[in-house]
Order: sequence, then C-alpha cells, then structure tokens
Amino acid sequence: MTSNPRRLAGMALAAAGSVILMGIITAEALYPATYTTNANEISDLGATRPPNSIILQPSASIFDATMIVAGLAVIAAATLLLRSQERRFLSISVLLNGTGILGVGIFPGNVGAIHPWFALLAFLAGGLCGIAGGRARTGPVAWFSYAFGAVTLITLVAAFFGGLEVPPLENIGDGGAERWIAYPVVLWQVMFGGALMAGSSEATSP
Repeated sequence: MTSNPRRLAGMALAAAGSVILMGIITAEALYPATYTTNANEISDLGATRPPNSIILQPSASIFDATMIVAGLAVIAAATLLLRSQERRFLSISVLLNGTGILGVGIFPGNVGAIHPWFALLAFLAGGLCGIAGGRARTGPVAWFSYAFGAVTLITLVAAFFGGLEVPPLENIGDGGAERWIAYPVVLWQVMFGGALMAGSSEATSP
C-alpha cells in the first residue's frame, strides 16, 4: 500500500463516496414501509423529523452506520490532505464535510434540534469541496469538480430561499431536491478521490 498521504486521502474519499451511495441504496431497498425519492428525504432512512418521528429497522441502523463510517473516512482524508500540503481551502472544506456527515449519523432525523445543522454543514461544505477541488486542479478534474460543487450550492440556495416552489424543484419534491444537493457531493468524492489516487500531476501550487 502506498504511503503517499495524497493518494491515501484519495482512497479515503473514494471509499466514503462509495459507502454512502451503496449504503443509501441498501437502506432504501430494505425500508419496511412506503418510501419514495420524491416525498422522502434521505435522512428519513435513519429517522423522520419530530414530533412524529419514525425509526424503522434495519434501514435506520444501516443508514446511521453508513454516515458514521463515511464521515470518519472523509475526516481522515482531510487530515491526510493537510499532511500532503494541499490547498488549505480544500482540506478545511473536506474536514467540514466529513464532520457534517459524521454528525448526521450520530444525530439522526429524530434529534430535531441538532440533525438539520449537521446536514446543512455536510451539504454546504460538500459544495465548497467542489469549488475548492476545482481551484486545486486543472483540466477535466477541475471542470467536473466545479460542476459538482455548483450544482450542489445552486440547488441548496434555491431550496433554502425559494422552497419547493422554485422550478424545477416543485416537480421533484423534497426528496428529489435534497438528492440534487447531496449526490453531486458523493460523485465529487469518488471522482476527486480517484484523481488523487491516480497521482494527477495537474495540481496547482498550494
């Protein structure tokens, strides 16, 4: 196994994105009640919001464990990026994203006073990861990084200030809008992690 901290960070990021994607798919498939990507938020897999919180197994345990493992992996990636002297904006964005993901797993949706803040941190920092990754690289990696970050941040701002009345969010529901915020971050983790593992020479100077 390579001891290069940048490549190890890439492994951790790609693993986190893969774990999140497959964990969510598994929790959705095993959810023992009606669950749709239009009406249900991703975090409903762990627990729905108060006052009528619903926790259904095995989906809740799968989702919470997925977020905790992925959050720890992203935090580890941030630590390795700092060691490798990557751009500080990128390292801090990754650290905050990992902290948000970890918090989502530790404090599920039924912890109404805390969970939304960790979810917001994960989304906002995830979008900033895309922007930071674009600044830290050149070529196709930068283009895709900027694109993923922009999609997350634009959708987040539109949903936060305009609600579901903003086209086309009005057609894809709460769950669809959240996925347009969350999944570009997951795709960025896998894509950028792969670039780091490949040892891309297209890095810009710190």
